Amino acid sequence: MKSILLAGVCAVMLAAPAMVSPVWAAAPAAKPEASADARFKAIYTKEWAWRNNQFGDSEDTPSDGRKVAHYLPHEDPATHAKRLAYWTDVLKQLDAIKPSSLSEPERVNYAIYRTQIENLAADERFHTWEMPFNSDSSFWANLAGIARRPMHTVDDYRGYIAQLNDMPRYFREEIADMRAGLARGFSVPRASIEGRDQSIADVAGQTAPESNVFWYPFAHMPASMPAADQAALKAEAAKAVANSVVPAHQELLKFMREEYWPKTRRTLAAEAMPDGVAFYRQQIKEYTTLDLDPEAIHQTGLAEVARIHAEMVETMKATGFKGTFAEFLQYLRTDPKFYAKTPEELLSRAAWISKEGDGKIPEYFGHAPRGRFQIIPVPPSIAPYYTSGRGGAHTYWLNTYDLPHRPLYNLTALTLHEAEFGHAFQLSLAEEQTDLPAFRRESYISAYGEGWGLYVEKLGKEMGLYETPYDEFGRETYEMWRACRLVVDTGIHHKGWTREEAIRYLAENTALPHHEIETEVDRYITWPAQALSYKLGEMDILRNRARAEKALGPKFDIRAFHDTVLALGSVPLPVLDARIDQFIAEGGKGPYALPGGQRHAPAG
Repeated sequence: MKSILLAGVCAVMLAAPAMVSPVWAAAPAAKPEASADARFKAIYTKEWAWRNNQFGDSEDTPSDGRKVAHYLPHEDPATHAKRLAYWTDVLKQLDAIKPSSLSEPERVNYAIYRTQIENLAADERFHTWEMPFNSDSSFWANLAGIARRPMHTVDDYRGYIAQLNDMPRYFREEIADMRAGLARGFSVPRASIEGRDQSIADVAGQTAPESNVFWYPFAHMPASMPAADQAALKAEAAKAVANSVVPAHQELLKFMREEYWPKTRRTLAAEAMPDGVAFYRQQIKEYTTLDLDPEAIHQTGLAEVARIHAEMVETMKATGFKGTFAEFLQYLRTDPKFYAKTPEELLSRAAWISKEGDGKIPEYFGHAPRGRFQIIPVPPSIAPYYTSGRGGAHTYWLNTYDLPHRPLYNLTALTLHEAEFGHAFQLSLAEEQTDLPAFRRESYISAYGEGWGLYVEKLGKEMGLYETPYDEFGRETYEMWRACRLVVDTGIHHKGWTREEAIRYLAENTALPHHEIETEVDRYITWPAQALSYKLGEMDILRNRARAEKALGPKFDIRAFHDTVLALGSVPLPVLDARIDQFIAEGGKGPYALPGGQRHAPAG
């Protein structure tokens, strides 16, 4: 499965070496040579086209009119060896270009692009493709996401049918990769993948084409397409589902149940796997964009947990509750008044929160995306093990499964993070930055994206979107949840914590429902270091805002600051830091002309 490109942090972290050097430093006296820019652009243009050809479509591929690929990715060892050789060669080509010889925009692109290629090459070196799923996401479930991509032409549908017919080959290559991982002890832990085969079984049992999840595009064909073409495509699709999709899932299900599950490792720590210490350190680099020591991250997490706990106690008192903190958590988890009675109530409340947020846009943002998002429930086949919600540029997936464990007091924070001002807002803006190269518009760096999502949860407090102390406690418990991730992720993968220790730590410190705590801990166990990106990214954004407010004083405009952060697309944290250096040096000038004067006084 293709990897996601995937102040305050604390004194030891600020002292850690950055993965990239500052790119907004003063340009050299001599004008950068156009030939250096041209050479660099040629490298990334060629590589990006090659990369897209390698991976074809994904559920996140922008629906911008590009053709649907007629194949699924190749995942055999020979292909992975070629990818490693290709990206290693790209790094050599980049070594031959001095960043100081590039124009300022291309120096920024260089810092971002090089980090991408380093992570792609590292994933190949560590054979991460031999573990192509985790408790949260998988190569087979991702294909179901592709089925919901908009399709418009006969060629789009023929490409999709070709993907369906390519599924048996694709699954067999993934099975061979997983066998290789098992043989060397590189697999997801048995303890955290119980029941994850159900999503495979669901498709394997959907033998009637029209009831299969992969039939979705054929139930929503464009009315403008001639009836004869529709009929012919549906006939081809029915054969593909019956002869390729269902058998591929049946074969995968047999492998998982009879071979993979029994042989998966019993250890939990990433550091317990082959070359595990180096592997976990690389995962930290990939997801946080910083070269940080796990022990330092752990200590930062403990400090944040203590700080946030004190705030939660004060908010608890503001509700009028008279018992202990533990009793308050139990009250929140069990009183029916805090929970929606129907899926529609949960979905409608999320929509209301989103529309309330719309009214705050002019005060906090100078530039808003044209794109819009829809709110839809998580599909039943994956809902039992899926997170509470997930947002993309166009869709906010809200989990309506097991409503007694979906508290309303968390919903404002969740919606802000995943949709309004968070992922849907940021990713739509990134797509619309047409002056940026595609490798920036269409890639996602977790520390930036998740850091921004957590930042806007706190921004919602400034906006007045948390209507009751319970809603504010929900925001605080979400912030505490992300701080706990620093402790739990390093606890599991570096310090040898058990699953039970991790569950107990989250249960004692957050108001998350127990079902969600268990699914989240399984996610951290099977997806090392990804959970670190949220809090570390948010702390970096907050630190940058604080120093900009201090340096600019009355010249600080919150709209210009947010526009500056969001106009970058998705970048490593050191690149964001350097951009705020420039923002301060230019007197708080943002990337867009703003109407009126300063609109938001510095905090404090």
